[in-house]
This record gives sequence, C-alpha cells and structure tokens, in this order.
Amino acid sequence: MKVDTVGAPRRTQRRPAAGPAPSPPSSPRRAGLRRRVADNLVGYLFLGAGILAFALFSWYPIVRGFLLSFQQVDFAQPATWVGLDNFQRLFDDPLFLTAWRNTLWFTALALVFGFAAPFVTAVVLNELRHGRAYLRMTVYLPVMLPPIVTVLLWRWFYDPGPGLFNHALGILHLPPQQWLESENLSMLSLVLVSTWANMGTTTLIYLAALQGVPGELYEAAQLDGASIRQRLWHVTIPQMRFILLITLLLQVIGTMQVFIEPFVLTGGGPNDATVTVLLLLYRYAFVYNDFGLASAMSTVLFVVLGAFAGLYLRLTRSKG
Repeated sequence: MKVDTVGAPRRTQRRPAAGPAPSPPSSPRRAGLRRRVADNLVGYLFLGAGILAFALFSWYPIVRGFLLSFQQVDFAQPATWVGLDNFQRLFDDPLFLTAWRNTLWFTALALVFGFAAPFVTAVVLNELRHGRAYLRMTVYLPVMLPPIVTVLLWRWFYDPGPGLFNHALGILHLPPQQWLESENLSMLSLVLVSTWANMGTTTLIYLAALQGVPGELYEAAQLDGASIRQRLWHVTIPQMRFILLITLLLQVIGTMQVFIEPFVLTGGGPNDATVTVLLLLYRYAFVYNDFGLASAMSTVLFVVLGAFAGLYLRLTRSKG
C-alpha cells in the first residue's frame, strides 16, 4: 500500500488478464443479405433449377449445333473440323434456294389467312351475346388435337377419291381437284391445314384483348356516327396494336419453321414445290446422315430469324 502526499491511502488497480479479443459485430448490410437469402431460399432453388434446365435443354443445343456446323459429323466416326465447307456445300445445293422460296411463300400465305382469320373470328365472337362459351370451345378444339392427328384428318379431306372436299365439289357439280398433287394448290392446302390447327390460341388471345378495350370509346365513336368498319379501324386496331404486333412476330417465326404438314402430307412434292427449310434440314440429318450440313442449315435459319426479330422490334419500337 502506498501513501500519497496528503496521507490518504491509495490502492493500485489490477489489470484484467489477457484473453481473446471479442469479435466485431457483423455489419447490418451483411446481416440483411443473409436474412433475405434465408427467407427466399426456396425461391432461389426453384430459380436455379429453372435456369439449369433452360441451359441444358435450350442454350446447350444452340451452342452444340453451332459448333457442329463447322464439323463433318455422322456420329459413326470421330468428328473432323472442316471450317466453312458445310456452308459452302449448303449454298451450292440448288434445293437450298428452293426451300427458302417455298418457306417464304408459305409464310406469306399464312399471314394472309392465319393472321386475318383469328382476328375476324375474335371480333365476331366478341359481338355475340349467346353461345359465346360454346363457340370458344369449338374454335379452340383443333389446338387440343395432336398435330399428327390433325394432319391425318386433313389428309382424308384432301383425298382425290372419296375425300370430303372433292365430294363437296361433286355436289356442286364442279370438277375434283388434286389438292396435294398440284404444284399450284399444294402449298395453299398446307396453309389451310396450319391455319385451322393453330388459329384457336390466337383467337382467344385476341378475344381477351378485345375484352380490355374500354366500352366508352365505342360509345363515343358511335355517337360521332362512325360505322362498324370505322370503329374497327380507329378504335379496335389501335387499342390492340401491341398484341397484333407480338402475334405477327410469333406467327412469322412459327410459320418459317413449318415441318409436320409438308412432311406428312406431301413429302416435299410435287416436284419439290413444298420443300421447306426444316424439311430439307431433316433430309440432311436423317436421310443423308450429314449432321454437319444440317447444323449449318439450322445456323442459317437461326441467324435469319434472329435478324428479322431484331429488325422488326426496332422498327415497331421506333414507330411506337
């Protein structure tokens, strides 16, 4: 014990024993991040599974097909790198231009029939007051059928002997037609099959969009003396512009990949009048066993459709 100058006793303070330093508290930002991850863990797992499935079944085939387009592949011998030789052989094939010409012609006819028919059907159904639910089901019924069943059904319709269409022409005292054997009628026949089989979905989309058009616009147009055609042109179409543009893009992309109809009904004939891009691609891969050439064809189709989609979206966005 020590004594200070004034005589009062003073005790020395003991220092605590050295020990491990206390850990600094975690930052609030890190704690909040951990809490959000823990709260949404199930959602992240579902999201990761979806991305993995999409990468495995969509992105990987695209990348794999792009690499195969530069190789000589028959899956019987080791693949060899050939560079641009597959594209050179592809462009030298006379059927290449024929397939693209037929595909573009099919797409043009499909836009004339397949784009207008669902819109007109939706407008008519929207104006009806009775039996709308039944007619919706009737319009959508062909979409529920498997595509091969639809095509085989229409194959009987087009039969040159006891087919339904020639039987109807006979009742009207008109000569029978070679629907699938005529170079002038074969492509139109395929378009009718595709339109009937696929218009149900587009019709319901248009019908749902028509339900969202404000009724006040029609009432105002009617008070101004607008006719039905004017109301359709100045009210309905502008209000459905976005839906019409999207369905037009999807229909062009879908019709340029037509395969089942020409494969089952015509086989590409007569005289290669219905050979499409995908049908030719199928021949390269599974008839000629040249998967490198087929991959080059798919790469060209991918580039063309991607360029068309980009240009279309750019033009529609600038006009909007």
